[in-house]
Amino acid sequence: MAGPRALLRQCPLLLPQDRHGTAYEGFVTAQGRNFHIRILLPVDLQLKNARVECSWRLKKILHGYQHILKQRLHSCPDLVSFMVELKTVLEIALKNTQDLHIPRPPEYYSCLVRDLEMLGWNRVAYVDTGLTTVKLKAEDSCGRQHLITLKLNAKYPTEPPDCLVDFPVPFAVSWMPQNSLIDIYNQFLAALESLKEFWDALDEIDGKTWVLEPENPTRSATTRRIAIGNNVSVNIEVDPRHPNMLPECYFLGADHEVNPLRTKLNNNMHLWDPEISLLQNLGELLGIDFPSRAVLEKSWLQGLPTSRQSFNVIFGECPYCNKPLTLKSSMKKL
Repeated sequence: MAGPRALLRQCPLLLPQDRHGTAYEGFVTAQGRNFHIRILLPVDLQLKNARVECSWRLKKILHGYQHILKQRLHSCPDLVSFMVELKTVLEIALKNTQDLHIPRPPEYYSCLVRDLEMLGWNRVAYVDTGLTTVKLKAEDSCGRQHLITLKLNAKYPTEPPDCLVDFPVPFAVSWMPQNSLIDIYNQFLAALESLKEFWDALDEIDGKTWVLEPENPTRSATTRRIAIGNNVSVNIEVDPRHPNMLPECYFLGADHEVNPLRTKLNNNMHLWDPEISLLQNLGELLGIDFPSRAVLEKSWLQGLPTSRQSFNVIFGECPYCNKPLTLKSSMKKL
């Protein structure tokens, strides 16, 4: 996790307001301009539950980018990473805001429409009324759906559009004035395939285990907190460029439950096999089978003294996060 010094380097005008690191206020700088901002974190410092407040001027500039910033709040591992993402989005937003006041020549529109027709309208998910924002859709080789948002400036195609994607790694476009949207789209497809193994690994985890956090992971999210049992979980950080390698693992739970798992992982690291899936590797190194959500909910809820049952429905609280759970159990004939 990045510390206060890293935050000070990235945003020297954003200062902590309490000793617990749950409130920050100050300014974020982009294109030589300072914008007032306040960030309030919950006690557990989880970014996904943070509240971001800003001046009306900054709010107006970031209008239309809220969904991107919300995704980043859910996927960034710490506040420093989020501030880097925020500054990047703000730079793009400022650039596009300035471009709105620049009259666009007829050649801009004719070139853009021609490029869209060459690309194929079946690949276009959205075009705004001003023909300045275009969203393209693509399906990777595993059938996953993806979007790329293009923000075009008045100098297109001399200058490339800004590209926003839901990737765990930066997406840099190679561009020359004679290029078109097809070239960006092909680079987008190539980037999707380069991340195939990363998404395969996380899709298997999401489908076969109980992922506690994030609740609704974006494609850019690299972490998963997986329930193991007995109120124990493991938080893993997967390297998107090397998804088949041993991820960073951090166990959460009581020491007497967690320490044996740490020992097994340390003793068996040499057995990691990059030829099998990440989830299978973790299970073999730890000597466990990751249980599904349905299995864990049933065995905890039935054994918790605070749970109650009405006919074939069991009510209780999740031992990991204290959220209310409801589970239907099978009725046995007497």
